[in-house]
Amino acid sequence: MEELFTPVSTTYLKAKIEEPQFRESKSSQSETAQPVSISTIETLDDAIEVLKNEPDYDTLVKILRYISTTPAAQVPSPQSAALIQTIITDIVPNYWPLLIEGSETTDKDENQNLNLLVSCLRNVTGLNALVANIKSLVQHTEQTKGPNQHSDTVLHFVSFIQLTSAVLEGTSSLWDICSASINRLQEGQQKKLLTQTLVSLTAGGRVLSIVSAAIDKIGKEKVPNTCHWIGDGPTYTQWVAKNVVMAIQANPDAKEICFELVQRCMSLGYSDALVQLLIKELLLAPGASAADFVACCFLQPQRVKKILDILLSYLAREYLNQATETVDDVVSAAAQILTSVIAGDRFRQEHLVNWCVSSSGAGLGDAVGIRRAVLAVLSQDKDVIVNVFEKSLSQFGDELYIKHAAILQQDVHTEILLLSAGYVHRLAPMKLNMLMRSSTYLTTISNRIASTQPRLRLLGMAVGETLSSLKDGSETKLDFKLDEGESAEIASLKSLVHVVDKPGSIESIARPSGIATTPSTKAAPQSKPSKLQPTRPKPASAVTTNLPKAIIEEIDSSEDDEDLIPYPKGSDPEDSDEDATLVQRNKIKAPVYIRNLILYFRDLESYDKQKLALKTAPVLIRRKANYGTEVSSHADELATILVGLQDKFELEDFEEQKRQSIMALLVAQPKLMAPWFARSFFEGDFSLSQRTTILVSIGLAAREIAGYDVSIHQAAAAFPSKQLPEKIESLYLSDMPSSTPDTLPNSQLKALPANAIESISKDLVSNFLAPVAAEAADSQSGPDVLKLQTYKARYKNSSLTRPKVRAIPNTTASLLASYFFSPLTAHFQVALRSPRSVTLNPALLAIYLQTLGVIVHSAGPSTLSLPQLTSELWNLLLGVRVHAVEDLGALRGWLVAMAALLEVNGGDMRRLCETQSREIVETRDWVSRVFERIRGGDGGDENDVKMLAAGVLIRLGEAIEKYQALLMGDMIGYS
Repeated sequence: MEELFTPVSTTYLKAKIEEPQFRESKSSQSETAQPVSISTIETLDDAIEVLKNEPDYDTLVKILRYISTTPAAQVPSPQSAALIQTIITDIVPNYWPLLIEGSETTDKDENQNLNLLVSCLRNVTGLNALVANIKSLVQHTEQTKGPNQHSDTVLHFVSFIQLTSAVLEGTSSLWDICSASINRLQEGQQKKLLTQTLVSLTAGGRVLSIVSAAIDKIGKEKVPNTCHWIGDGPTYTQWVAKNVVMAIQANPDAKEICFELVQRCMSLGYSDALVQLLIKELLLAPGASAADFVACCFLQPQRVKKILDILLSYLAREYLNQATETVDDVVSAAAQILTSVIAGDRFRQEHLVNWCVSSSGAGLGDAVGIRRAVLAVLSQDKDVIVNVFEKSLSQFGDELYIKHAAILQQDVHTEILLLSAGYVHRLAPMKLNMLMRSSTYLTTISNRIASTQPRLRLLGMAVGETLSSLKDGSETKLDFKLDEGESAEIASLKSLVHVVDKPGSIESIARPSGIATTPSTKAAPQSKPSKLQPTRPKPASAVTTNLPKAIIEEIDSSEDDEDLIPYPKGSDPEDSDEDATLVQRNKIKAPVYIRNLILYFRDLESYDKQKLALKTAPVLIRRKANYGTEVSSHADELATILVGLQDKFELEDFEEQKRQSIMALLVAQPKLMAPWFARSFFEGDFSLSQRTTILVSIGLAAREIAGYDVSIHQAAAAFPSKQLPEKIESLYLSDMPSSTPDTLPNSQLKALPANAIESISKDLVSNFLAPVAAEAADSQSGPDVLKLQTYKARYKNSSLTRPKVRAIPNTTASLLASYFFSPLTAHFQVALRSPRSVTLNPALLAIYLQTLGVIVHSAGPSTLSLPQLTSELWNLLLGVRVHAVEDLGALRGWLVAMAALLEVNGGDMRRLCETQSREIVETRDWVSRVFERIRGGDGGDENDVKMLAAGVLIRLGEAIEKYQALLMGDMIGYS
């Protein structure tokens, strides 16, 4: 058995050394890896590893310096993406406050550490990661119902918004990102994809939308002011434009990406601000090349029309509308700019031709200078200018155009026709003779002379006489021998055929170059220079004399002096505050000059200046209205400030005071500011509230001008609207002396309510319905004799006795027609062709139509242009009825405007039936259908609208019944 247990092999082991059961453990610091030396970092993976292990400040600075000098960290790759993600998630939340604090010190090294971090993230990957991180924070706050539940979330928001602003800040940051990320790649799909990513982030609106949402979540007051620009649309758009200008001027290879940036940025909604800055820097700056502008904007024809329209509008508004003495030089400079931009391109040239003859073009509302500049460019090609003349002549004589186009449009197209005729006469006289012998010319003049509107006939006669003078001699030329044809306006119109403009030097409109390097800070208003303190002379050294010492006598103050009356508590408003440190001792003085008023309005951080400026503006503007050129020279700037003014401090009666200021500006400079506000209403980037303020101010200003014109009051006011109704007049004045009706004391101004136009409309409607209601009451009062006596008694006892209409010259009416009514209707017809017109908003449409009715009612029946006003407003109402019928408020505004139209034409219904017969029949049929559709009877808005529709139907029915013989011809053809 023993042999069975014989070992196969034997192994001898060394004896084990017994270790103690309790052993002192080594420190955790010795067990972990030793800090990696900066000299051992050779790859991005090493840098990532160090950043993940919570490096100290000095190590972080060395790592950032290494990353900023390594090209591989900027080019997109898995390593660079991991590196940037580590910086954003691990480094920025911990070290950002320390880096910000170091950047504010005077130490040069400390100041550069923040720039190292920014340079590491100034690439496409870094920018994309920052935006994605902010977006995730926004989504997180939406899930947790706001950032206030987690205070650290607000800090993270602010840190990443500041960092994003720092990465993008500057006029060369976009090109730096391209140089770091895109330009280092070879041509291929990756480079194209990276370019699209950068364009989408910056110009496509991802940065703007996400940062704006983040600022909205945490509150604008928690974000530093230097970072607000990145969430503000206009300022951000200007930043993109400045970067495009800097890139394309410094790098010829940047044209393609600059074009992509411009095209995408146009869709942000601030295309005017974008293109205007490109115009200033690439066309008007000294040494600028138009080729750069063409490369940025016209590389492909997607947005050529939009950019050309902005260019034409900018040249007209900034230079040609104000030019008087040097208008020829400015026109030549503008023509040179347009020539360099067109550059012989047929597509752009064709757009200029269409601009001249389109119903929405030809510089509607601008002076003739822009039309002269455009035709100077087109006249360089004989065939093109002949084409313009033929199209203008055909349009000028079209019957539908004559009947329905706004008078302001027909005026500018007449100027185009005469200017082009002059160039054709000089370049191709035989062609002009052939066109004037054609049936088109004869039909044009015949249709114009056959028009029922005096203004339209006058334009046709002026064109006929002018063109005839070019072809025929002085003895055989056409001459209508009209007195009004010799007015200064018509003489100036006829002289356009002799105007010769050629492209010239742009020195007259060139501007000094200079782009702000920081888009985040707006131009601060210049502070008022401090007053020099007068040096007080040192008191002369007096001879020392032995003066007697003062004797101090103690008086018992316990006894009250009956002669001294104590002031009541709170009698001094200066000391009403319990905290003496809050009492304002150095009060701000009220501005006495318009330029100081503008500075007060611009100081958006001062509560006192904003409040004082709003309170002082109406009085100051009215006082300075006829005092030199102080108001007129600052009118545009002041109007821009007033319209865009926001109630930042929640001031009392802010909207009323703002409206009073706009009204004062309109009354002070009606010819200049009424067209400006009308154009801003349609073309400006304003909210519905701001547009409503503009409309209400225009209507009230027109009413005030009509009610307080000196000549009208001296002529004893032939129309009720020349004197404001008592209820409305009380809104303007308090205890105004009747002996001075032509002045409006500024101290007695009252704030108008928000629905001032509604109040005037109600008064207008009540006057319109009063005769109808009286007739209805008399029909139920008994026999005819009793009815007559009742009506006569009521008429004599009525406090609203209406004066007889007298045919007197109305100078104010022509002002209201030319500068208030025509710009509003002309721009409205252009806006209707827009796919998304803001004027079709029901609430805005109602106020717009009521404003037109108030203006026409204010002009009164004695205006010479009443037939033209009636025709234009009636056509507009029929054209917009399909939009008004959808909303009860808009329908009421439509009926108010129609009531004003019928009221002002009530004394001459025969002429109205002769000239507007088809419109009368069509309107009655449509209003009758509206009347049947509305229920009414509930005493609410529907009942008021139904009563107003009934009044319109009765007035139209009376006219049709009385003058049906005149209407018979058109009624037969109407279906």
